[in-house]
Amino acid sequence: MEITKLTSHEQPPMDLLLLADPSPSLVEEYIQRGQCYVAKAEELILGVYVLLPTRPETVEIVNVAVDERHQGQGIGKKLVNHAIETARQLGYKTIEIGTGNSSIGQLALYQKCGFRMTWIDRDFFIRHYDEPIYENGMQVIDMVRLSQDL
Repeated sequence: MEITKLTSHEQPPMDLLLLADPSPSLVEEYIQRGQCYVAKAEELILGVYVLLPTRPETVEIVNVAVDERHQGQGIGKKLVNHAIETARQLGYKTIEIGTGNSSIGQLALYQKCGFRMTWIDRDFFIRHYDEPIYENGMQVIDMVRLSQDL
């Protein structure tokens, strides 16, 4: 598996990006401002993440997704670790990520990759999404914010 940055001529894998964020308009907006990286094996895209500069010396992973047929194989962890190393190489001092309050697997993954919880953005998913989102049997309401010093 190889992780590479998409060129301006390549189309981002919207089907995968929409697995992690169901809002096409939000995904389109941050794809325009960020850098999209894909994990490929034999020309098949297995996963994706987007790095977005947010403040001086700070970058955020705003989307990370793995094709449902390939989940549970460590690809998500490789994508997150690649994002961390890429941010470090680009000279950022802090990397951030956010996920829903019900995203139990993602919260565990991000902490295993060295992220620490920093704050809760209350009602984030109610303010920014027209339709309710449900995951793990509960409504996604709050955004759990995590960060890591590089």
